[in-house]
Amino acid sequence: MPTAPTQVPPPRRPADGPRPAVTPARVVAGICLIIPLVSTLWVSSYSRLTPTFIGIPFFYWYQLAWVPASAVLTYSAYVLVRRDARSRKGGAAK
Repeated sequence: MPTAPTQVPPPRRPADGPRPAVTPARVVAGICLIIPLVSTLWVSSYSRLTPTFIGIPFFYWYQLAWVPASAVLTYSAYVLVRRDARSRKGGAAK
């Protein structure tokens, strides 16, 4: 009985090897997530009453200003990681 010829896989190119887990996009995403954390946990940097903004002491409006800023930075990190994951799978990054 004749047997089917076996196919030999093509030799591996260096580009087909494992990709590094730490990429520039992931580093930037990590920085985007750490900025709001550090800025709100470093209390001595904003533990004061002045300057006031529309009658609100600095302590309060500084913390409230970080709510939308954190949302923007978190979304930016999400987009960066999603694009990085898509490019690792070989898909087109949008």
